[in-house]
Amino acid sequence: MADLTTNCAGIVSPNPFWLASAPPANSGKQVMRAFDAGWGGAVWKTLGQPIQNVSSRFGATNYRGTAAIGFNNIELITDRPLEVNFAEITEVKRRYPNHAVIVSLMVETRQEWKDIIKRSIDTGADGIELNFGCPHGMCERGMGSAVGQEPRVNSEITSWAKEYSSIPVLVKLTPNVADILPHGHAAQAGGADGVSLINTIKSIISVDIDNFVPQPSVGNKSTNGGYCGAAVKPIALHMTGQLGRDPSFKLPISGIGGITNWRDAVEFMLLGATSVQVCTEVMLKGYRIVEDMIEGLNEYMDDKGFASIDQLVGRALPGYSEWGNLDLNYETVAEIDADTCIGCYKCMVACHDGAHQCIHPPEGGGRVPMIDLDECVGCNLCQIVCPVPDCVTMVQVDNGFARATWNDHVNDGAVLRPKKGAH
Repeated sequence: MADLTTNCAGIVSPNPFWLASAPPANSGKQVMRAFDAGWGGAVWKTLGQPIQNVSSRFGATNYRGTAAIGFNNIELITDRPLEVNFAEITEVKRRYPNHAVIVSLMVETRQEWKDIIKRSIDTGADGIELNFGCPHGMCERGMGSAVGQEPRVNSEITSWAKEYSSIPVLVKLTPNVADILPHGHAAQAGGADGVSLINTIKSIISVDIDNFVPQPSVGNKSTNGGYCGAAVKPIALHMTGQLGRDPSFKLPISGIGGITNWRDAVEFMLLGATSVQVCTEVMLKGYRIVEDMIEGLNEYMDDKGFASIDQLVGRALPGYSEWGNLDLNYETVAEIDADTCIGCYKCMVACHDGAHQCIHPPEGGGRVPMIDLDECVGCNLCQIVCPVPDCVTMVQVDNGFARATWNDHVNDGAVLRPKKGAH
């Protein structure tokens, strides 16, 4: 069986699965139950000057009867006394010395950072995470994403933390920026030991069309919150990959955003993450989801021949490139399995209304649509809308044209195959 032991920025845990800084890591009793369930680490719910939270505070987006695919919260940092939090962190580390406990922090002044970092270290915590990502409530006070969106401030506060900390410092980056690279580099310039990303995305989850108030409502008002859950995974993967493939970015990454199962976790690791953090899926289904995550990761690593986490971290980065480097002469076409096709014609509707009009009713009637291969561009929309698994596949065509990218074509005059679907 593969060794799941993880070392992320000098923070060692028995596996790469950490609770993200959020309600599931709000108290010592919760974190200890999570560790008993199998979680390798936990990032404590953000500590700072305790605040009064609002009611209600959560909202969700459901799609076609599914559980929440998108989740929104307007909850802020801890509302419990710091003395209580620090005492519980100390007790957790005493009982679970081999599990990773990282303390998330958010304060304003340099002196406050110095004081709260010292108190965090005194608990025996394994690391601290600087919350530069919160997109609501705290940013209006000059903290959270207000820091994360300003590389100079990010770097400066990170340097303070490194000056005062004897344990690893992670910087939690905000996704509410146009380009994640300057912000990752700012953390690196400030001396951070690693970064974690992404924090939540500034959003309004929905609006009550009868009461005319955004959700979740607090009386007759609401506000923008932080969007998370399965729906944000593509954004999180992109930003993780952007940092992971940048040769000048050298820091370890803790991946966050829409992780619901072991496959999601593997995707983050293949794009450069050493550990992964989970929040929303735990809120929806409980701590025991980690059992399947551990089992699935173990089986995947055994199947692929990976003996340790380090062997899969970043393995997909060579395959992540700019559009101009993609092979324009690589060609695929759709193929329908006549034995499994149910004749719903969803592929045909999608192709005619949303793609390239190459799927047609079968000649003389029948169940299986026909594909005009001369017009099929291999867009794979038909495969996406088909309700039958593996009924529609994309098959590579040997068209006789040599590999050619847009950059090759522009710079060296490489020959591109004729276009299809030009109606």
